[in-house]
Amino acid sequence: MVLNSNKMSSLNTSKIYHERQTRQLCALHTLNNLFQCKNSFTKEQLDEICTNLNPSVWLNPHRSMLGLGNYDINVIMQALQLRKCEACWFDKRKDPACIDLQAIVGLILNVPSDYKLGFITLPLHRRHWIAIREIDKKFYNLDSKLQMPECLGNQEQLFNYLRQQLHTNDRELFVIIENGGANDNDTSKKWLKTNKEVLTPSSSMNGHVS
Repeated sequence: MVLNSNKMSSLNTSKIYHERQTRQLCALHTLNNLFQCKNSFTKEQLDEICTNLNPSVWLNPHRSMLGLGNYDINVIMQALQLRKCEACWFDKRKDPACIDLQAIVGLILNVPSDYKLGFITLPLHRRHWIAIREIDKKFYNLDSKLQMPECLGNQEQLFNYLRQQLHTNDRELFVIIENGGANDNDTSKKWLKTNKEVLTPSSSMNGHVS
């Protein structure tokens, strides 16, 4: 029996935890998809982080004023610290191949996002968080707006995908690593390969959220 590509994708991703988009909670979905667990974080926890960041502010700048989510990078960074991890900003002037994929938990991509009301696209500029991580020796795009996880492939295929994504200035990449603790002062550097380890391809393809 021959399975079509859609059925094959469903079989290959059936064991992967993948939260789908609800309201403006893509930061929450991204964290749970990154750690592959539904209860890694809750909306209540992220709201509490917002309050701790700005306890005396009525309109909290780290989330939607309607309380629907829309969390910024400060909330994500604080949440990661609760899991003894940290987010390192990736300098887009570097080639993604400089990332040591064996030394990281995963990646978080921040991209522009259209805001739709039904079938109507509104002229609102919003941002969207996306988790990327390795599962069973393959790298997956765990975007909460996808119907199912998207297999990006091996390391080189991941690097090509990241080059495409970072080709424009409106996208940012964060490398998620485990925190080495107080005695480790160079944690943020451990995910960078040395110049000798980086193989640059011959033809390189050169915030708030919704």
